Amino acid sequence: MVVKTKNIKGFGARYGRKVRNKLGKFLSLKNKEKKCPYCSAMKVKRVASGIWECTKCESKFTGRAYDSNKTKVKSSLEE
Repeated sequence: MVVKTKNIKGFGARYGRKVRNKLGKFLSLKNKEKKCPYCSAMKVKRVASGIWECTKCESKFTGRAYDSNKTKVKSSLEE
C-alpha cells in the first residue's frame, strides 16, 4: 500500500522513498503552526533559515532551521 502525504506529493517517484520521507518530516515540521515565545499567539512565520517572526507582536527571534523552538542541552560539569 502506497502512503501519499501532502508535503512530498510533487516529487512523484523521484529521489527514493527514504529521502522523500525524511524531507516530508522536515517540511511538515516547518509548515505546522508555531507558538510565539513572547505573546503566546500561534502566529509565527519563518522569515529565513533560523529566523522567525510573530505576525501579531512583530517580534523577530532565532531558532532552529525548521522549528522555532530551541532544544536545551544538558551540560555536565566535570570535577
